[in-house]
Amino acid sequence: MDFELKILGSASALPSPDRFNTAQLLTVGNQINLIDCGEGTQMQLMRYKVKHQRICNIFISHLHGDHYFGLAGLLSTMHLQQRTGPLHLFGPRGLAEILTLQFKYGGTQLTYPIHFNEVDTTAFTKIFEDKFMTVHSLPMQHRVPCCGYLFREKQKPRHLLKSKLPDFLTPPQLVRLKWGEDIFTENGEVLVRNADVTTDPKRSRSYAYCADTRCKEDILPYISGVDLLYHESTFLQEMAARAEYTFHSTAAQAATLAAKAQVKRLLLGHFSTRYKDLTPLLEEAQAIFPNTNLATEGKTVSVLE
Repeated sequence: MDFELKILGSASALPSPDRFNTAQLLTVGNQINLIDCGEGTQMQLMRYKVKHQRICNIFISHLHGDHYFGLAGLLSTMHLQQRTGPLHLFGPRGLAEILTLQFKYGGTQLTYPIHFNEVDTTAFTKIFEDKFMTVHSLPMQHRVPCCGYLFREKQKPRHLLKSKLPDFLTPPQLVRLKWGEDIFTENGEVLVRNADVTTDPKRSRSYAYCADTRCKEDILPYISGVDLLYHESTFLQEMAARAEYTFHSTAAQAATLAAKAQVKRLLLGHFSTRYKDLTPLLEEAQAIFPNTNLATEGKTVSVLE
């Protein structure tokens, strides 16, 4: 099953000709999740041939324009294309009000239902669950209410060894074996031992998205050991005072957090337009956490099982 991240935008407040405002796509199986939706997201979706209608869930981190100004346009396009399937939208208080007013005064009655889910940006809380994954909010520290998101695949079933399965097993018994149970007789004796007829499942994967924030070590328990961590890195360490003042992070701070959390890979993003060449940010982070890459437009990162 796919577990793949695609970067649509990497710029901080101001876009540029080759950098768009923040937006990412996380594909889990056949489900596409949009994370933030800065200006120009629609253009990037078209550039990378992603069908708008396949987006199931949208997660907005906060209400600074570079993270959601593309949302109303995207929702309108889905409407114009006659979408009928429901869309789940997650974000801080105020997002539903903003969109409702835009559509009200634009005279737009959407052809599909939007399920608004207000997120408490101050708490680590499970906000979504389906048969494939869970999503938790990650409290960030920014100038306005802001959260990140932690995506985790659910536990996967064990693999049945067909050559070792007795012929008498029923479908419900096979299901129980796949989920790690032994099969017992009516007298309580072990009939089929799980360890004898199954092998370990493929591992579950995880992605942590840390949006605009000062570096927060109190989230370490939540992101510990994740396969992929995205952390904003607006500035170089030489501008740490500016980062602190504006409630942002440096590349060195993001790398330090990744090292302490013992994550497998780190992606840097949300770059200030003052940096035409991003190499110094990458080198600063790699000196602390070598397995670091830049979350630049068009990059696709797959997490293997």
